[in-house]
Amino acid sequence: MIACYRSKSRKGEILSGFCVSAVWAVMRAIFYIDGFNFYYLRTRGQPQFKWLNMKALADNIVRAGTVVHKVKYYTAPVSVKIDPGAPARQQALFSALRTVPEIEICQGRFLYSEKWARLVHPPKAKPNSYVWSLPGPDVVYVTKTEEKGSDVNLGVHLVRDAFLDLFDVAYVITNDTDLVEPIRIVTQETSKQVCIVAPCRPRRGGAPIPAPSLLNVSSFVHYIDDRELANSQFPPVINRAGKAPVTKPATWV
Repeated sequence: MIACYRSKSRKGEILSGFCVSAVWAVMRAIFYIDGFNFYYLRTRGQPQFKWLNMKALADNIVRAGTVVHKVKYYTAPVSVKIDPGAPARQQALFSALRTVPEIEICQGRFLYSEKWARLVHPPKAKPNSYVWSLPGPDVVYVTKTEEKGSDVNLGVHLVRDAFLDLFDVAYVITNDTDLVEPIRIVTQETSKQVCIVAPCRPRRGGAPIPAPSLLNVSSFVHYIDDRELANSQFPPVINRAGKAPVTKPATWV
């Protein structure tokens, strides 16, 4: 932008003048979203916010003068063994996200297993009770689900993108302390900033959010609020050129 300044006489004649060229720096931002961490801390209990346009959320979060040119969403295909309808709902969200050019879905692995696990506090027998009259078991057979690869992928991509100078500021949506070291490398060994985007505010008596170790290595923090989520939803039906429309799952009211 060029701004020109001129002095005039009372008759309107230009007596002197000069021009100044001004350049306003634009901050380049990339969002890194820890999908399962965000789900368990925020949207699992608020299904009305699950139909989320993550690029719109990023635009609603960043500070003035910042342009989001990439949103990376780290997740894994969910298992039908936990919820038969979950994979179809997840694929609907993936299809919606793929309509936004700036969003990249980075998939890890979702592991399901059944195994014996030892109880920390086995139940005790209650004499003369019809409810529990036998000694309690020390172990029980349980199902276990694990998401593998997403935190590693997010951390590696964050460090790589910083050293390739692909952003000026990174926004990381997580409360996973496994990401402390990648974030520390970016904030302390490069000229980049990292904002920890907390999925929610801490509940009274609950664990700190963000975790203190994440706060110690971050540049600043932002808490997602309901208004930002509500203003970042996809429309109920998304029309696609040459493809069938994508419809919001009915259970996500």
